[in-house]
Amino acid sequence: MIGAFKHTARKGLFLFDPETAHGMSIAALKSGLVPACRISPDPRLVQTVAGLTFENPLGMAAGYDKNAEVPEALLKLGFGFTEIGTVTPKPQSGNPRPRIFRLVDDEGVINRLGFNNEGHDAAFRRLSAIRGQGIIGVNIGANKDSEDRIGDYVAGIRRFYSVARYFTANISSPNTPGLRDLQARESLAALLTAVLAARDEEAARSGRKIPLFLKIAPDLTEEGMDDIAAEALSHGLDGLIVSNTTLARDGLKDQRQAKEAGGLSGKPLFDKSTAVLAKMRKRVGAALPIIGVGGVSSAETALEKIRAGADLVQLYSGMVYEGPGLPGEIVRGLSKLLDPEQVSSIRELRDTRADHWATRSVG
Repeated sequence: MIGAFKHTARKGLFLFDPETAHGMSIAALKSGLVPACRISPDPRLVQTVAGLTFENPLGMAAGYDKNAEVPEALLKLGFGFTEIGTVTPKPQSGNPRPRIFRLVDDEGVINRLGFNNEGHDAAFRRLSAIRGQGIIGVNIGANKDSEDRIGDYVAGIRRFYSVARYFTANISSPNTPGLRDLQARESLAALLTAVLAARDEEAARSGRKIPLFLKIAPDLTEEGMDDIAAEALSHGLDGLIVSNTTLARDGLKDQRQAKEAGGLSGKPLFDKSTAVLAKMRKRVGAALPIIGVGGVSSAETALEKIRAGADLVQLYSGMVYEGPGLPGEIVRGLSKLLDPEQVSSIRELRDTRADHWATRSVG
C-alpha cells in the first residue's frame, strides 16, 4: 500500500498546497474511503504505560487531528493510540497562510501553524460522542493572546477530564511567541504545580486518575534538560514526550524551503530528537515513561526510538510521505523485527542503545 501511495495518491496530493492536502486527508478519513488496517494481534507489542494498556506502541502525534475530527478513523489505521490537538480554550485561526512547507528531498515538513484550532468546546463535543474504547489523548495548549497561560492549561485539564485517556501539556511549540519560556525551570515548576493540582482535584472528584505528559522541545541545552528532568521527577509527572519540532536547519538539501520560519519535523528531526530522548532517559531513570517522536517513518526507526529509551513512539510527518498504510506497515514490521530477538515483550529492547544515543551532540 505504501508503494501504491507513493506512485499515485502522493503524486496527486502533492499537486495541492500542504494545508489543502491535509484537509483532504481528514475528509477522506471522515468519509470512510480509507480502508481499515487488519493487523494480527501480537502480545509482544502490548505495553502498559502510565496505567494504560496499549495494543501496540505506535501512536499518531498531536497536530494532525487538531479538532478531534477523526480519532477513531486513525485508530483503525493500526495505531495503538492517537492524540488530538493542540487545543486551546478559545478558538484561534493561527498564523497567516502559507504556513506549512514540504521539503520533499529531505522528507521533512516545516510548519508555523500557531495552534490553529476550533477551541475546547468543539473538541469536547466530538470526543463526548465517541463510544469506542481506544486510547485518545488530549494535547492542551494556551491561546496566543492569553493573559494567563498557566490558567489555559488548567482549563484544558478541567474541560477534558471526562473524555481524555491521557493529557499532554504542550509547552514546546516554536510557533506561539514565548511558549517555550514555560520550559525554564521556575516557570515549569509553576505550571506543573498548577496543572497537577487541577488533575488531582479532578481525580478525587471522578475516582479516576488521568496521566499527564509534558511535551518538550529538541532545542534544549544540557542545563535545560537537567532542569526539566528535575522538575518532572520532583512533581511526580506521569511522563515526557520527546520531542516537538526543531528550529535547527542542519544538513537540509532543500535550502530554499529551509529559509521558512517554523518548526521542522520528519526525517531530518530523527537524530536530534532521538539523542534528546536518550539524554532525558539517562536523567529521569528507568521508571518514568517517555514517548519518542520525531522522524519515525519505518519499523526500524520506531524500534530505534525504543532502543534509545522510549516506551511508546509517535509519528505524523511520515504519513505525509508514506500515506495511510504506514502505521500498519510499522506495526507488522515491529513484529518481524522482534522474531530474531527472541523476546517476550518489545520492552526488553528498551534502553539497549540509550548509551549510544545519549553521547550524541544536539548543539
